[in-house]
Amino acid sequence: MKTAAPRRKQAPVVRTVRHDINQKPFIVIWEVTRACGLVCQHCRADAQHEPHPQQLTTEEGMLLLETLASYNRPKPLVVLTGGDPFERDDLEELVRHGTELGLNVSLSPSVTPKLTPERINSLREAGGKAMSMSLDGATAATHDKFRGFSGTFEKTLETAPHINKAGYRLQINSTLTKGNIHEAPALLKTVMGMEAKMWYVFFLVPTGRGADLGALSPEEREDVLHWLSDISNRIAIKTTEAPQYRRVVLQQQEAKEKGLPPYEGGELYKYLTDETAKLLGAHAEKPRPPRSPMAVNSGSGFAFIDHIGDVYPNGFLPLHCGNVKDTPFQEIYSNSPAFKALRDPDNWHGKCSVCEYHDVCGGSRSTAYALTGDYTASDPTCVHIPARWAAMTEEERAASTGDAKVKLRLPIQPA
Repeated sequence: MKTAAPRRKQAPVVRTVRHDINQKPFIVIWEVTRACGLVCQHCRADAQHEPHPQQLTTEEGMLLLETLASYNRPKPLVVLTGGDPFERDDLEELVRHGTELGLNVSLSPSVTPKLTPERINSLREAGGKAMSMSLDGATAATHDKFRGFSGTFEKTLETAPHINKAGYRLQINSTLTKGNIHEAPALLKTVMGMEAKMWYVFFLVPTGRGADLGALSPEEREDVLHWLSDISNRIAIKTTEAPQYRRVVLQQQEAKEKGLPPYEGGELYKYLTDETAKLLGAHAEKPRPPRSPMAVNSGSGFAFIDHIGDVYPNGFLPLHCGNVKDTPFQEIYSNSPAFKALRDPDNWHGKCSVCEYHDVCGGSRSTAYALTGDYTASDPTCVHIPARWAAMTEEERAASTGDAKVKLRLPIQPA
């Protein structure tokens, strides 16, 4: 008698970190240099043509990697970014050292003349596992304007096959704004055509050069997040500075289980849905199980180390918490008052503190800080009204913001 194959365990709708997130991050982003040949409109950093004189040296970088590798398994994922990491001549040496230490090392280069097939191959041989490129429009006009140089769009499309052939997991990063959001369905089609394993969608934080770009309104963000969840059976989706995506995924699953009406959305949601159907069909030709998003947030499973060794909860959250040249990274991550506060949503301010989803979402701490000056404040770009918040009196809400004299604040509309 033939034995039936064991049923595959269904993946959770939202994944949570299994280890103690108070002691060890899930992922660490290291900005290995601030040097970069591009001048991207949305960049949080003030890119430089030359490396900073206090940039971590090869020896200091190796020591940092050894520090990250000293954690018990599973060790933190490590992403080498910039600026443009390809500006460092010792990048292969760093990748090889990290890989030999047991770290999973990924790379996020800029699309410049330094991104050659030869360099792509040499970094793969050194141990690089994944590589990302940015694509911020479905047309050359949109993307090249975003990146500051003509020809970047075509170079990105030309480079993708080399990354795939070398054996990396290709990830495409896209920043969505009012200026390019209507290209999103066409951009999705392009990203899928590049055979990317993941589409990493970034929601603008009004800081740095991105402060003057057209950030989506809270209602538009909600429409886009629901659309992303809808198309997550076409390509793996990951969001940056939009942890509300995890709430949306849970809400959609709950609606299915309870037989509730689907999300209706606004005009933007309808446009994105209709345009996707025109370009790719109403349903995925070969649907894939949606990738369960991971519940990490600024300082809570996530840390950023800049080019001179300064440590922040996030690259878009300018809270300086120490420097790895002076203090071990583990001590900064575990004991910094800012990091500890970011892992304690019950004691935040406003509706995020009482939200039923704050353990898996928590709102964008970077956006909350940029728009309110308080990194523990409620994220003004979120439209969700928690049940506990709805049941509170105006006085209780005001007290929850940290100032009993403050009246109920309406969502702040980004510029």
